[in-house]
Amino acid sequence: MDDLVARLHARCDEQPFHTGWYLKDLRSGAEADRHGDLVGPSASTRKISIMLATLAEVAAGRLSLDQPMTVDARYQDNKSGCFQFLQPGFTIPLRDFIIMMIIVSDNTCTGAIVDLVGLETINAFSRKAGMVGTTHRDNIPPAGLPWDHPVDATNTTTPNDVGRLLDQILAGASNADVASKLGVTPELCRYAIDILSWQQLTNRLPYLLPPAATVAHKTGRGVRNYSDAGIVFRGSEPLFILSVYTDQVRPELPDGRAGRGAAHLHIAQLCRDCWDYFSTR
Repeated sequence: MDDLVARLHARCDEQPFHTGWYLKDLRSGAEADRHGDLVGPSASTRKISIMLATLAEVAAGRLSLDQPMTVDARYQDNKSGCFQFLQPGFTIPLRDFIIMMIIVSDNTCTGAIVDLVGLETINAFSRKAGMVGTTHRDNIPPAGLPWDHPVDATNTTTPNDVGRLLDQILAGASNADVASKLGVTPELCRYAIDILSWQQLTNRLPYLLPPAATVAHKTGRGVRNYSDAGIVFRGSEPLFILSVYTDQVRPELPDGRAGRGAAHLHIAQLCRDCWDYFSTR
């Protein structure tokens, strides 16, 4: 896939901001990356590993998907998701907290899940999954970070880490040995893919794809970065995994474009290039 990789690099070279990515051809197993091991802000793509660490606790019998979780006001001071706007005190099952954490990136749910499972447990899961460049530091990212904040001011990861975690989840959905290495079951891997496929934030990887495509993915955004990582299917057939991380994206670019919109469209174009290549082979 040398021609495809060259095209992706060329698109990235045209941008006035940093782009790192990881790509895997799910037919041949071939991989490629751009700055794939460079540590950067993880933003909400970290929620994939939080979800899997939580499901591992469920598999071990320490948690239950049906256990009640209460929306607590102390987690509602955030800028992501729906529950920040609702009256606190109502209770729903843990499974629904996980779903909301993924499909609308709800940080009220995320903060509660991280504190329930524990940062130490989530980091241990990430290391077990081979995510050598990933560190979970906060239950909810600190507010008020400046545009040029240090990378380690909050949670961090790499394109390779998240792409390869998705690869393990996909493999674990049909292989009990792979699932067991993550501490889960094939059923829980399939459930994780289902939740990722219910994603409601679709203005990045899926944005330019045709109706035949389904993307199981998780987006992320911070004051200086925009990202998305997912498994792209044609019907029920998984074609490729792509994780894209932009960074150092100024609010307004030199040509007057909004940095956020330019980053979103850039991620979408990279994914469309991959789709055009893999879906015609």
